[in-house]
Amino acid sequence: MNAIVLAILVMVILSLARVSVVFALIAASLIGGLVAGLPLTEILDAFNEGLGGGATIALSYAVLGAFAVALSRSGITELLANRAIRGLHLDDQPSSRRWVAFTLLGALLAAAVSSQNLIPVHIAFIPVLVPPLLKLMNHLQLDRRAAACVITFGITAPYMLLPVGFGSIFLNDILLANLNESGAELGLEVTRGMVPMAMLIPIGGMALGLVAALLWSYRRPRQYEDRDLAHGDETPAQAARHLAPWQMAVLAAALVGTVATQLLSGSMVLGGLFGFALLSVSGVFRWHEQDGIFTEGMRMMAQVGFIMISAAGFAGVMQATGEVATLVEGSAELIGDNKGLAALIMLLVGLFITMGIGSSFSTVPIIASLYVPLALSFGFSPMATIALVGTAAALGDAGSPASDSTLGPTAGLNADGQHDHIWDTVVPTFLHYNVPLIVFGWLAAMVL
Repeated sequence: MNAIVLAILVMVILSLARVSVVFALIAASLIGGLVAGLPLTEILDAFNEGLGGGATIALSYAVLGAFAVALSRSGITELLANRAIRGLHLDDQPSSRRWVAFTLLGALLAAAVSSQNLIPVHIAFIPVLVPPLLKLMNHLQLDRRAAACVITFGITAPYMLLPVGFGSIFLNDILLANLNESGAELGLEVTRGMVPMAMLIPIGGMALGLVAALLWSYRRPRQYEDRDLAHGDETPAQAARHLAPWQMAVLAAALVGTVATQLLSGSMVLGGLFGFALLSVSGVFRWHEQDGIFTEGMRMMAQVGFIMISAAGFAGVMQATGEVATLVEGSAELIGDNKGLAALIMLLVGLFITMGIGSSFSTVPIIASLYVPLALSFGFSPMATIALVGTAAALGDAGSPASDSTLGPTAGLNADGQHDHIWDTVVPTFLHYNVPLIVFGWLAAMVL
């Protein structure tokens, strides 16, 4: 068995068995490296070299987690949640919950889409925006798996379809550039206008998956406990009682300043630190509590951070094995002259590669160099080739335990410890997005 396929299977099986994802990634790295024939020292070196790739984003999440806990400790989230619950009569009139829940999900979707295209902060908004909404979600009896599907759709579908913000980077700078580079000697010429059109059918499959998740899979009420995100001299409810109007203005400035600082500096760490520092001097919590609050926020994001770091190491080992080309070549031998089977195999192989590397942005150069000659040899049109490469590269993003598209929603929805990363984020998004992507990606390859 190919080393990458075996490593992915080990990671998935261990994760589904509720083994720590960090342990699953390390074990899968060792097994995949050994099966590929790498000495143990080379496996460890590749893993250690890859760790640095996840350290920055893990630290960013830790700092943003501290900022989120500081917001909770100020009492503002408690105040806003209670006002919403009373004003919307959620406890007295259960019939109003459904339309409020869909309004909230629509707001989350709009924020997620904006984070990719309008205000390109990527997943940095999640640990700041989502934890304050958890109490409101609890009283709505909203299934957080539905929220996870909404957020994941919002941070993946836009960059695969809209050439703005991160979408411009993915579609134009990465996908388009690598397709033309890989197909230059074979006569393939792709224009900017062709790429979004080719991705329209696969993204349509994701949209149907989102509708199925909201209207069928996770439409039933689900019970959660109200839990405080922060602990200190006062509870958030007590802090909310003496929150002054000028302090509310400081809180608003902290939120805006966090986003502005990140956009200007390009650093989520600096953005989170700015917001936390502003709250620290505003008096919304006592000065001696700030160290405990910062530590509590980092602890809240520790799981996600360590998964991100371990995933980068895992990706390093997978690339060091050199088994990607072998996997594609071996798959090509099984296809024969069957064009439909060729499209399906390429998508499935892309799923394994992307789940191993964890990022569609990093996967495109690898897949394009191997898939473009293969697709053209089977007679696929330029539009079909775009759909195959783009879909294959994006497949693992929405269903990998190590992808920031799944880790991001978990970071926000599990702030109070009631949302499991694998069973409440990864499995729902895999079923509702990866399966439709394979079906509609195959359909696009056959009809375009």
